[in-house]
Amino acid sequence: MSNLGLPKVAVLLAAYNGLQYLDKQVESVLEQSKVDVTLFVSIDQSEDGTESWFDKLAHIDYRIVLLPHGKRFRSAAKNFFRLMRDVDFSSFDYVFFADQDDIWQEDKLCHAIKSIQKNDVDAYSGNVTALWPNGKQKLISKAQPQQSYDYMFESAGPGCTFGLTKALTLELQEFLINNEEKCQSIALHDWFIYAYARSNGYKWYIDPESHMLYRQHAENVVGANVGFAAKLARWKKLRAGWLVEQALLIASILGYNDSLPMRKLMRYNFVDRLWLIINVTKLRRRVRDRVALALFLLVPLKR
Repeated sequence: MSNLGLPKVAVLLAAYNGLQYLDKQVESVLEQSKVDVTLFVSIDQSEDGTESWFDKLAHIDYRIVLLPHGKRFRSAAKNFFRLMRDVDFSSFDYVFFADQDDIWQEDKLCHAIKSIQKNDVDAYSGNVTALWPNGKQKLISKAQPQQSYDYMFESAGPGCTFGLTKALTLELQEFLINNEEKCQSIALHDWFIYAYARSNGYKWYIDPESHMLYRQHAENVVGANVGFAAKLARWKKLRAGWLVEQALLIASILGYNDSLPMRKLMRYNFVDRLWLIINVTKLRRRVRDRVALALFLLVPLKR
């Protein structure tokens, strides 16, 4: 706890060419109620003035801590992993993740912390409200009941909703430091963090409430997957083997590659795919995601 008697929260923000969105996001992080916030920022070398914008802001607000500039990560996952490895979390009670382009409600962090305490869990994620440039909003639900093996095939939701206790954070940090090279090819840091927590026996709560606006635009790394074009693009990515590759990579790094679902996924013959289809309710939380995965598993991969 801080000297103010409030929970001390480290917020990790990975930035890249985000100047047109950063002001509202950073403002919404720093104006969080009933918490003592420090914002740690790592900037993937940018061309739009993101570094100088943060330099000026950090000069006048002690709550903003910039990691040294000049590094080129080429992915949000590598940038977030850098934050996880390099920030000193010893004085903080909780750690949360922030994208550069969202807008948080004032109570986002205190609500999440209360949820962690109330449910006696080690990690938190929640629903989001997608926001389009024309002002349209839509609730994106990720809060279906967790399943036996869902962490092997999907994240707990957008990483920008994630919050971790200090104990989980420090253990994860040590793992990332000791396995930095192995983690270079991980595409989604949020999926990896969820898989790490669940596979190591940590308890996770997925909140049905939304406490943030989740911007949708052309530069989104993942986005809300709403609309035919988004679904088609994701389907093509799956058919090219991305899901299988990432699932097996994460399983190998975290040491559950000998589990039954991963053995089936690795062999990927007809009988193995049939077993995965029959057990698809254990692999994904949302009904439509189960249907999509089952359809994907019906046919061999396009190599």
